[in-house]
Amino acid sequence: MPKSPGEGHMERIRIATRALTPFELLVIGLLCEGKSNAAIAHDTAHTEKVVENTVSRAAKAFSIKADHDTNTRVLLALAFRTHYGDSAFDKLDIECRHFELGTDGKPICHRHD
Repeated sequence: MPKSPGEGHMERIRIATRALTPFELLVIGLLCEGKSNAAIAHDTAHTEKVVENTVSRAAKAFSIKADHDTNTRVLLALAFRTHYGDSAFDKLDIECRHFELGTDGKPICHRHD
């Protein structure tokens, strides 16, 4: 049976093997917002090389290895959001689709409680 797109890559993502540094948390949070290395470098007053190295170190913390079939940034963003939550996603102001209305008529999200 053929593999579905992306199958095989997600099982390689593990919970972080070490705690991320505050700067790694900042950089990967910005990466999760869709920012480029250049934009992250500008926002953090660092060089693009520093950002590249930080992304690489954070990927290693999640045991993510680059190869020709893998987009390291995408897997890192998925791993980060799985491990640390969806705060970067929440900043995008996109309404959660995993909710139902409570008895008071207010939306209740059962997935992001």
